[in-house]
Amino acid sequence: MEKRIFTFAEALGMLPPLEEHFEEIRKERAAIVKGRDEIKKASSKADLGGGSTYGPRYIQALEQISRHIDQIHEDGVVVKDLESGLCDFPYMMDGRMVYLCWKLGEPDIRWWHETDAGFSGRQPLHDEVDEV
Repeated sequence: MEKRIFTFAEALGMLPPLEEHFEEIRKERAAIVKGRDEIKKASSKADLGGGSTYGPRYIQALEQISRHIDQIHEDGVVVKDLESGLCDFPYMMDGRMVYLCWKLGEPDIRWWHETDAGFSGRQPLHDEVDEV
């Protein structure tokens, strides 16, 4: 798939759906953690035909997480850290590709970094962005 390049307005428009995706991912991850012990017991007895009534819910949670991640990627957003909701948006700045950087909980996009820099290389946005 061709890498999507966002305008600043398009990246901002992605924040509400991203927040929804990450909320659902967190809910499904909580379900996985809740059933972890049950799944471990079933797994340890798998050679004896073990099983778990929690198994279908566990699998459903994994599928839902995968579905949300797939949708985020299909939208062109680069997920850098699932736990914190750290995302990058490919963006053209001064004729070169950079990433607009956003983390779940931030009210809007205020940071950018070079494509090889990562979170620690974040720089504040000033007049670098195109019109909203």
